[in-house]
Amino acid sequence: MMMNIYRLSHWLHRHRIPVLPTLLKALNRIVFAVVPPPSATLGRGVLLSYHGLGTVIHRKAVIGDRAVIGTGVTIGGRAGSELVPVIGEGAMIGSGAKVLGPVRVGRFASIGANAVVLSDIPDFAVAVGVPAKVVRLNRPEDLPDYFAFKQARL
Repeated sequence: MMMNIYRLSHWLHRHRIPVLPTLLKALNRIVFAVVPPPSATLGRGVLLSYHGLGTVIHRKAVIGDRAVIGTGVTIGGRAGSELVPVIGEGAMIGSGAKVLGPVRVGRFASIGANAVVLSDIPDFAVAVGVPAKVVRLNRPEDLPDYFAFKQARL
């Protein structure tokens, strides 16, 4: 539901329809406690855990297809720079992580919970810590499928 509201506000923003995108952004903030601005670009199949609870996304941020974003994540700018993060396709950002400034998180990279990313992370890398450092490079065939889980029926 939250992503549908974002998609509608993004479409309205792209077509320069005034006021409605801002109202839909406010609705998302009130109902889901997430701030995906209409001007941000979220790719297809992006998963915001728990409907993006506590997640803040910069208005110019770009998030690739099928990225997984945990709760309480900040994807934002840094003082003195107008550039913002670009999150690659299939990237996974753990809960509470901060991705700040003109950085690129590579395709299928993983960012650990509560990490603070201040520099580029290469494709298939795993980064953890404050500031985030690459601790491993995954092989493409070893990547987990975050969309493979099935809902249990009681």
